Amino acid sequence: MTHPIRVLGIDPGLRRTGWGMIEVIGNRLIFIASGTVTSDNKLGLAERLVQLHDGLSEIVRKQEPMEAAVEHTFVNKDAGATLKLGQARGIALLVPALAGLSVAEYAPNLVKKTVVGTGHAEKEQIRAMVKILMPRAVFDTDDAADALAIAICHAHHRGSATGRMAQAGAA
Repeated sequence: MTHPIRVLGIDPGLRRTGWGMIEVIGNRLIFIASGTVTSDNKLGLAERLVQLHDGLSEIVRKQEPMEAAVEHTFVNKDAGATLKLGQARGIALLVPALAGLSVAEYAPNLVKKTVVGTGHAEKEQIRAMVKILMPRAVFDTDDAADALAIAICHAHHRGSATGRMAQAGAA
């Protein structure tokens, strides 16, 4: 019998960091929970990062994941926004690592290709496919839906060469 694996997917963002918890039993995906950790944009950067850290730490403590997966940062035209996203992503990598979890990283196009079938899928397509793959899934934001997609991507690739590279930070 295959043992269940609890996977935490994280979609990092400074304003909203989505998270999604699934359980993987063989090829079966079971929705556990999802949500969004927010930071107060009236605070300074350091305080906002603390809010993300504390929120994700609470999720890890309550949900007890066994593995985590985080989406890679994409670079956009606004260098300042990219740097802030990178700092939020650092928190998303740090929290599960501090809890002793292996943390895999996946490119946004690989997540979309795995879940939807095309690497340039729209948010609506991701939401729809997450609901098809896990009909009981509920999510309050696109960020939470994306986090569930990241967890699904990890569930699909975790035993493959792609998954091993992702866990090594190379995918």
